Amino acid sequence: MTEEEAAQAVDEAPADEESPAEGDTPAEETPDEDLLGPETTTLVARVANEDESLAADVEERLADIESDRRELDAEVEDLEARLRRNRADFKNYKKRAKKRQKQLEKRATEDLIERLIDVRDNLRRAVEAEHEDVESLRDGVEITLRELDRVFEDENVSQIHPESGDEVDPQRHEVMLRVESDHPEDTIADVFQPGYEMADKVLQAAQVTVSDGSGDE
Repeated sequence: MTEEEAAQAVDEAPADEESPAEGDTPAEETPDEDLLGPETTTLVARVANEDESLAADVEERLADIESDRRELDAEVEDLEARLRRNRADFKNYKKRAKKRQKQLEKRATEDLIERLIDVRDNLRRAVEAEHEDVESLRDGVEITLRELDRVFEDENVSQIHPESGDEVDPQRHEVMLRVESDHPEDTIADVFQPGYEMADKVLQAAQVTVSDGSGDE
């Protein structure tokens, strides 16, 4: 081959690959999806979706908790306010009840006193009246005594007046002394002063004497 033929062959040979000229379209880059592979890309997308959903769910849950907390705080505040009012009302009620109790205590015997006033007036008239003899005075006093007994009966007050020979009841009888008596020893010989009881409660024990048993021998 001559030099001219060699030079011609070089000119006709295909040119080496060169960078594209300005304005030419660059070669396409391989997407990440292709680099990771389709299965891995799908998994990453699913995790991303689940994380966003979880975040939204947590945010919603926290909002619900905050809302519940505020409602509970409001409810607690309302209950505390109601408790304070109830305490104040109860305190006022106790004051009113105490005042009412004192009033009732002062007037508890009002009805009894009103009836005893009549008894006293009758006694006063019996004392102030001129009597021709002792019997007329005695009659007036007996009438007043019966009136007083009616008042006692209305108040459920009864007399404690044991019979001679009865057993001594320490709850209802007060032994004044031991005396000679035909009754059995340690039984009631006589009643020195009657007692009184009201609704099974002893107001005043009967004063009695007790037999020493000497007369029984």
